[in-house]
Amino acid sequence: MAGIVGQGTTFDLPNYVGELFAASPEDTPLLSAIGGLTGGKEANTPIIEWSGYDLRDPDENRQHVEGDAAPDGEERVRFNVDNVVEIHQETVDVSYTKQAAVGLRNGQNIDGVNAVTAEMPWQVLQSIKQVARDVEASFIRGQYAKPSDNTTPRKTRGILQAIATNVVNLGEAHNGLSAATTVITDTATTLANDDKVVFTDVGGSTGIKLNTVYYIVGKATNAVSVASSKGGSALTIGTATVSFYKLATTAPAKATYDELFQQVWDNGGIAESETATIMVGSSQKLNLSNAYSDGINNRVPDRNVGGVNFETIVTDFGKFNVALNRWMPADAFTILSLEHLNPVFLNIPGKGHFFQDELAKVGASDRQMLYGEIGLEYGNEKAHGVIRGLPTTR
Repeated sequence: MAGIVGQGTTFDLPNYVGELFAASPEDTPLLSAIGGLTGGKEANTPIIEWSGYDLRDPDENRQHVEGDAAPDGEERVRFNVDNVVEIHQETVDVSYTKQAAVGLRNGQNIDGVNAVTAEMPWQVLQSIKQVARDVEASFIRGQYAKPSDNTTPRKTRGILQAIATNVVNLGEAHNGLSAATTVITDTATTLANDDKVVFTDVGGSTGIKLNTVYYIVGKATNAVSVASSKGGSALTIGTATVSFYKLATTAPAKATYDELFQQVWDNGGIAESETATIMVGSSQKLNLSNAYSDGINNRVPDRNVGGVNFETIVTDFGKFNVALNRWMPADAFTILSLEHLNPVFLNIPGKGHFFQDELAKVGASDRQMLYGEIGLEYGNEKAHGVIRGLPTTR
């Protein structure tokens, strides 16, 4: 059921009797594991920054002779990484009448107890849950934006965009294609109807999104269209230059995952077994389980990290927590070194990190605002890894 925009009244926020069930998922595994909306680090600027350093390669032939003069000085150069905090702001506006009319009932059976007797705090709680889901999605799929003026919002760089070194893409790339209305020009296309694709660049289009699986429809000799569902209506893309990859259709073998495990380990990641975490959606959880199902020693007792219960598997590169995350793109398999990840909050003087503020009275209602500025610190990007283009069916 859709929500409403504007003030909540007795007409658009009806009361019902009986037990109240949540119809939407509320879990935020990544955000919860690294601190939630009340943990993490504090910042005093909207731009957050951290630095790193590396060591020279080890050299088995670096010895000196007896009495040798001191060698030339050598120093290591540090490097910096930055991200931004993004503003999350919500308003709850409930009329006085709505807050008082707890005895007003709707529905077929009005002989019972109203499930919500304090409308304002209940609505505020739902807004907090929605913000947490927004932050979770942003920390995973966020596309970095650091505007030069206040006409566009700051956007924190999500972990998928942050990972640059340990990236494996099993998809078939189709880059730099011209789109007009619903048609994407792809000369002598190898695509077929019902193929699944994920866009890596949508240009100026607002009709399609990154990190979302679409289906090929209307395949012609030199052109295709995309739909949200198999055999669905072609989506309007508009005039844009776009890129996408076709998802693989072959189920990944254990060797596919081992390749990424090894790459991340060779680059210094997954150094702490307690926080080395595989985070996937439902499709890739099934693929992972199938790939490791033959190894009777791969499963070990589950464990708890940051208040989140994780399944655990054993690989050649150590133990991994396995976390299901419904906000992860369907074709993505990620390895995260959670010890590198932190939510960072801008400290608003006199208010704190994420707070509830009463808004000025404009009529016979109470108005509350939720406000926070939060960004992702992801540490050394080489400590994480991702596979994209994986099949989304078993």
